[in-house]
Amino acid sequence: MAVLTPSRAPHAAPHHQGRVFGSPWPGVYATHMESARHFGRHSHAVYGVGLMEGGAQSSASGRGNVEAYAGDVIMCNPGEVHDGRPLGGPSRRWRMLYLEPAVIAALVADAPDSALAADIELTRPVAHDARLRSALQRLLGRLQQWDHDHPANASRNSADALACEESLVQACALLMHRHAVSPVSSVTQSQSSSSSSALSPELHRARDHLAADLLAPPTLTELARTAGLSKFQLLRHFQKSFGLTPHAWLLQQRTERARGLIRQGAGLAQAAAACGFADQSHMTRLFARQFGFTPGAWQQAVGKTTLQ
Repeated sequence: MAVLTPSRAPHAAPHHQGRVFGSPWPGVYATHMESARHFGRHSHAVYGVGLMEGGAQSSASGRGNVEAYAGDVIMCNPGEVHDGRPLGGPSRRWRMLYLEPAVIAALVADAPDSALAADIELTRPVAHDARLRSALQRLLGRLQQWDHDHPANASRNSADALACEESLVQACALLMHRHAVSPVSSVTQSQSSSSSSALSPELHRARDHLAADLLAPPTLTELARTAGLSKFQLLRHFQKSFGLTPHAWLLQQRTERARGLIRQGAGLAQAAAACGFADQSHMTRLFARQFGFTPGAWQQAVGKTTLQ
């Protein structure tokens, strides 16, 4: 029997274990990752807040390169382009909570003492906050337990959902009061010039044109004409403003749409076809690259959602 030595396998895939956990609500889910992967530049359509639990990570963010170590709280805004790679070791471990913007908006609306607008912005990619860390640990632990105790189509205990909701409100209250601002705050005004250029109405028109039909996107020539730029200028300014090329941005929007369709009950092959992927395996590759878990794992997790 032939034995493959380590020296004969230089291209082995880096270690990666990713799990996704459902919640009692359609707009909330959690992940637990242990990975040696170098994640490329990408973004999510949701807020992300979590804990670096082991090792360390270096990543790009909307506020430049940052480093996160075990015990740190890590955060990301919807649409904020970021990446990630291990720092000082071969791997790292982290847990994340992801919240649809509508969830945050509803929580803000329910807080009479909050001066924040519904469309809030998290202020720092990395924070040292013992109180928030403790609240997130409690919430993520309860969500993981809820996911474990409530397989799809099984009977649910409303007391478990209530415990999760209490932890969600407590964690989000700390998050919003200690690490969030309205878009018109001084934090937004002090962002880099590259972020300011994202406010260009011409580039927003080009992006909106691209988003209008994800199945039959416009050509680069048409996008450039929409923005009143040459194709070379469009590529340069689009990537500077949004962190991705038009093609990469398009693929990520297709993946986000597939995530939403699967949450609504679409089959995997159906979602792949509806979002313009060549086939289900193509969707799976891009989905796993962007989110760290497969569409099948997501389908299983969101099948446990109970509350609307």
